[in-house]
Amino acid sequence: MNKVILIGRLTKDPELKFAAGSGNAVTTFTLAVDRKYANKEGQREADFIPIVCFGKTAEYAANYFTKGKLVAVSGSIQVRKYTAQDGSTRYATDVAVDEVQNLQFNKEGGPSGRPDEFKPSNPGGSDTVFMPVEEDEDIPF
Repeated sequence: MNKVILIGRLTKDPELKFAAGSGNAVTTFTLAVDRKYANKEGQREADFIPIVCFGKTAEYAANYFTKGKLVAVSGSIQVRKYTAQDGSTRYATDVAVDEVQNLQFNKEGGPSGRPDEFKPSNPGGSDTVFMPVEEDEDIPF
């Protein structure tokens, strides 16, 4: 099984391109994901993970994500092999995204006015969407 779920902040605005020939949308960005534990100086370090989205998901990410925004992505790790200009074989590892979700909310606690989640159509799959709980609401547990 190859499944990855990450929550982090974008290090810069997403970059949208269209594949030559097919014209399919491809968006790339880097996600800064905090590590669970602090280092010796008491500071939390982050991993910078390259992300790639395709199709409608790519268009959504390019339109609604910006530098610093907190987002969640789920997908799978992919390793690509290519030949560099000097003839050497190189490998690149990134996360190919299936779903993205905007986790950034405005100061009033509500969504930022933009759609907060994008899932490609998933016939037969779950359409559960998690909504933020307001502080004034009673929580049943």
